[in-house]
Amino acid sequence: MTHLYDFSVLGQDGGAIDLAQYQGQVVLVVNTATGCGLTPQYEALQNLYDTYKDKGFVVLDFPCNQFMGQAPGTAEEINSFCSLNYQTTFPRFAKIKVNDKDADPLYVWLKDQKSGLLGKKIEWNFAKFLIDKDGKVYNRYSSKTDPATIAEDIEKLLG
Repeated sequence: MTHLYDFSVLGQDGGAIDLAQYQGQVVLVVNTATGCGLTPQYEALQNLYDTYKDKGFVVLDFPCNQFMGQAPGTAEEINSFCSLNYQTTFPRFAKIKVNDKDADPLYVWLKDQKSGLLGKKIEWNFAKFLIDKDGKVYNRYSSKTDPATIAEDIEKLLG
């Protein structure tokens, strides 16, 4: 796999979704959780999405329950929580695993492209990967990075 567009992931309904549909866009991939101290980052992620979606930017939300079970619930419950509390409208996918032997191939690739605080492991919920228009990983940001601070890099990649 050489870029984001080579991957297919599971949608919330369990059906395959080809990430090639995001070709030519700047993409922020985030593993999220609804019961985490960092959950308020949803607001900043939505602000980024609202600001840049018409210019070719999208946030891809991958709920992950691997960190202390902080993303419990069904897809419907997660969607309801995010809509009611943070008014999120960016694409959300099925829960995935981001570390260890069961890590989703997308995350295996992302971690191979850019190491983070713990090397190739995802350190916690809300780790972020910014992908350029060619589907290549431009940068990786820690869980604690405020999404608002990524705006400058998004603008650079959007041209």
